[in-house]
Amino acid sequence: MKFDSTPTLLQSFSRSLLLVAVAGFTLASCKEETPLDQAAPTSRRSVDEKAAAAEAETLLSELASSTGVSKESLANGRRTRFTPEQNVFLPNLLAVDFKARTATLPLLRGIGPSGEPTYFIVTEAASYNVARILGVNYAPKLIYGRDTDGSQEVTFERGTIRFKGDVDFSPVRRLRAGTTSTFPPSLAQPGAVGDAEYSSLVVLPSGTVINAQIVANRTGLHDRAVDINYRRGTVTMQILDGFQGGDQFFFHLVTDSSDPVAATIELGVYAPRLGNLPTFGLSTEYDESALLAFSPVANGITGVGNPQRQGLNSTIADGDLDPINIFPLDPENGKQFGNNYSPMWDAHVSMWTEAAIAAGKRRRITGFDDLADLVEKGYVTSFSGSNGLPNGFVADLMPTNLIINCPVIAQPAARLVPSNL
Repeated sequence: MKFDSTPTLLQSFSRSLLLVAVAGFTLASCKEETPLDQAAPTSRRSVDEKAAAAEAETLLSELASSTGVSKESLANGRRTRFTPEQNVFLPNLLAVDFKARTATLPLLRGIGPSGEPTYFIVTEAASYNVARILGVNYAPKLIYGRDTDGSQEVTFERGTIRFKGDVDFSPVRRLRAGTTSTFPPSLAQPGAVGDAEYSSLVVLPSGTVINAQIVANRTGLHDRAVDINYRRGTVTMQILDGFQGGDQFFFHLVTDSSDPVAATIELGVYAPRLGNLPTFGLSTEYDESALLAFSPVANGITGVGNPQRQGLNSTIADGDLDPINIFPLDPENGKQFGNNYSPMWDAHVSMWTEAAIAAGKRRRITGFDDLADLVEKGYVTSFSGSNGLPNGFVADLMPTNLIINCPVIAQPAARLVPSNL
């Protein structure tokens, strides 16, 4: 993978520059589709829970066959493969290495729109029963993405998912700091691009929703994939650090983003269709929104090895180190009702004010409570490219109208993580 980065200092932002950053970049064209042997689900219908369970069992059987791991172990891996101190959320995770910052997940074989093989992972389900069968995170909010232009309806063909959309992994990722500031960048070209039909919010024929992300096909591999074994049905991917509830090491996996700049910075797939998911700026469990607010920092402290390093500017300037974003809550996979988790994170980007920087107040932000305190003191505010109404769920910051698909993997005890992270 080629990479181009030139660090400078963050001074200002304009939304127009965000467009300039990707000027000239051509979206991957839709590939010709072939007829499918099963009709797509009817729009607005209710979920057929019996059919959804059968679909989940079909996928689980394929996972068990390809990985050699029993169905029972895949569904309950959080208890059978990991210790309480590792605090793994995703039940079907096969392995995690906090030193190398990698997670190994079971890999499924699907069919792309051209009829060629495509390989994907599943990390969430909107149905409590389907999540338990597959051993994935339970994310009920995802159901609100169904029947919208942000979803992708798929079919089953001989027990295998056939996708309408696909991903081109062949582009060379390019990222260059801005001419007057590090972030936003002056050049941001994603290393992978989804076509107009591709979305990782996948609607199965039963009407239920899963988070299924394509990570490999004939064009190449996901930029965060460090190893893939097609014969054993596994893929190992880089995981990123973050803060939640005042604690660090909230490890998550970036797969896709609705925004080309975010996709480039986070090494994800640029999936513009995700941008049609409802609804930016709505984050409570009572909102009919598939999204959940989180808060990246635009202009934190930079410098490899600096214990206060944090921010999108740091990722650009410091050679792809984690931006260390701030998240509101854990997945609660045993909580069937009142569950507000979603992996479709609605970015409410914060920025330190010039006065706070001049006064030496800038440091790592460690959680939503800390963020709210800093906003109240006037040290932190909404990023100048934000729009929309203030969101009370996230310290009255405004959304930036971009989504990053980040399934949460684990939040281990600090002693299990190397101190240099």
